[in-house]
Order: sequence, then structure tokens, then C-alpha cells
Amino acid sequence: MRIIDSHTAGEPTRTILEGGPDLGSGPLQDRARRLEQAHGDFCKAVLLEPRGHDAIVGALLVPPSTPDCITGVIYFNPAGNLGMCGHATIGLAITLAHMGRIQPGLHRIETPVGIVSVTLHSMNEACVVNVESYRYRKDVRVMVDGLGPITGDIAWGGNWFFLTKDSPLPLEARHIAELTRLSTQIRTALIEQGITGKDGCEIDHIELTGPAKDPANHGRNFVLCPGGAYDRSPCGTGTSAKIACLAEDGQLAPGTLWQQESIIDSLYQLRYEPGKNGGIIPTITGKAYVTAEATLLFNPDDPYKNGIC
Repeated sequence: MRIIDSHTAGEPTRTILEGGPDLGSGPLQDRARRLEQAHGDFCKAVLLEPRGHDAIVGALLVPPSTPDCITGVIYFNPAGNLGMCGHATIGLAITLAHMGRIQPGLHRIETPVGIVSVTLHSMNEACVVNVESYRYRKDVRVMVDGLGPITGDIAWGGNWFFLTKDSPLPLEARHIAELTRLSTQIRTALIEQGITGKDGCEIDHIELTGPAKDPANHGRNFVLCPGGAYDRSPCGTGTSAKIACLAEDGQLAPGTLWQQESIIDSLYQLRYEPGKNGGIIPTITGKAYVTAEATLLFNPDDPYKNGIC
């Protein structure tokens, strides 16, 4: 199985070029469902130890349904599929440029939640026009064991997020273990109390927000991903959800720059334009770097060929 690894603002992406499962034809959303339902072992084997770790996001290249797209892609992590992934889309663009498949300019990529536009600025920088993002519910209160009431917004940025108004702990790298534990408690409480996204969708990302460390920037976050790993980047879909909330509150005007820091001090730049359905269309700009090209091997006698779960 041929792969290329990259990282975007510190968050890793593993792009699968060849050797993935046969998902048939038809709408990409259906093929993504087949991947999740029938090929869970493949996803874990590609991402988890001994070949990887639980912070890696997989990007499986598939033929697009729409001929004007350069590729289709299905994003997944060890816990299952991701609808959209901002960092992985930037990483994918840089990977395709590294392969010589695209040049600087505008390109379209098909994801299971819609077509996104990517502009490649250079061999290491790209911007992604994300899917329409919006706030679903404001000031939702959840009771969390050991923490008490936590208030946050529920918003969609390509994935479902619960965004706290303020972090219970300072958003500093030395607190990553505690922030992970607190975010896991919040997600567990949301599930136990039946608090969901639209149409009962699980809220699988928790975003703790706070002020920027660098006065030149505008915000900072810690994001817990579905598999239990934290996002090293500022999270493209999470920051899309964040600025959707700011836009609805009248705190960020269309076209205004928002610079978001991650828990490891990496940076995304975002702007938005009004969407067609009452939400916003965010554009995420970030930098990515190719870190490896490899062939993954799967020995049938290896007791851990499907990953260490």
C-alpha cells in the first residue's frame, strides 16, 4: 500500500495512494459509508500502531463523482469516518503538488459532505473553501461530573463541535493531558444527557476556546478529536464552527481576518463570506509539509497486521 505522510500546522495526514479497499462506484457518500461499515480493520491497520498512532488522519483517494474535481477523498481516523477535515485537505493539496499532480491555482476536491475548493499558493501553503458552517444551538448547558455546569455552543464546520466559551484550564501545552481528560468528560456528558447536533448527530469534537497567546492573533483552542487524540493544528472545521458562532453574534464581519492558534502555537488564517442557507462559507489558510513516502506491508502471519487497538 503506497502512502505519503504530511503534517499541516503539526497535525498529521496519511494519504493512501494505492492499495485501499474496493468501494465500488456511485455517490461518494455511499462509498464512504461502505468504508466505515465494511473496512474498519483497514482503517485501523493504516493509522494505528505499529504503523502509526491515533492522531493521524487518513485520506483515501478515490475517483470523484464529478468530472471537474481533481480527486475524491474519504477522510477517517481510528474512530471512524470524518465528514470533512480542514488540515487533511490542506495536507492533501500539498501532497498532490509534491507528486506533480497539481500546480498553483484553484482546484476542486470531492468529499462525502460536499465539494470543497482548494487554492494552492505554493508547495507548502494552500487555502480551503470549506462547506457551509453554522451554529445549531447557543449557550447549551451540560452538567459534567467533577466540573459542574459547562456552557457552550453546538456548531457545524464539516464535523459537529461543542465549543466552550472559556476553557476550564489555561490553553497551554503543559496542560494537554488535563485538557484531554476534561474534554473527554464533556463529550461523555453530552452523550449521557442526549445532547446532539442536528438530526440527532453525535457531537464527536470538543473545542475549548480562549484568548490568543500572541497579541497579533485573535483566538486559541484545544480540540479533542473522536479517537481521543488532540488536534495539533488549530482545527480547520473547528475554527470554521467558531467563526460561524462569532458571525451570528455580530462579532466578526464578512471578509475580516481571524488568526487562530492551536495548543502547540501553530496558526491558521480564516475569513468568511455569507452562505446560501443562513450560515457562512469559511476559507482556511495554512501550511503543510510532506514528511515521508512509504509502502505499508501487511504480513498475513503478523498478529498485529490490523493494528494495535
